[in-house]
Amino acid sequence: MAHPKIPFLGCEHALIATASLLAALKNDATLSVSNQQIIEAMKRTQKQSMPPYCALTGVCGVVIGVGAAFSVILGAACPKDRESAITMHIVARTIDTIANDVGPMCCKSFVRTAVGVGYNAAKEYFDVYLPIHREKISCFHSNKNHRNCRKEKCLYFPKTA
Repeated sequence: MAHPKIPFLGCEHALIATASLLAALKNDATLSVSNQQIIEAMKRTQKQSMPPYCALTGVCGVVIGVGAAFSVILGAACPKDRESAITMHIVARTIDTIANDVGPMCCKSFVRTAVGVGYNAAKEYFDVYLPIHREKISCFHSNKNHRNCRKEKCLYFPKTA
């Protein structure tokens, strides 16, 4: 998210969430996650995460990315009951967690939060433990004085000792 071409706000963050979550699961190797599955999830995310849907519909693209990741891993499809239900529960949990942390929109915060929810879901549904240490994550974008930065209200705002 630090690359200069990645804006403070934007649908690129949905792709970052999808790729980050699936790459972590692939690297863990408990599940068999293929490059083709990662590409498929990225395509699904890109089809549905379009500007300015977040602000206009209340459905954050980052959440769509988490849903696409789990949908592909589970093989969810309309005729599949359990796989689709699990994916929807993970999406609901992700959007609920982000909604409880909202102030002005911050895609960078949303990615961090959504990936954390994804890690917890991987543990719950697949018995995959991907450590995430939220207390160690410190946002380095807050010093850029973007109008949407929530500063001290943000979970990832740098803590001073």
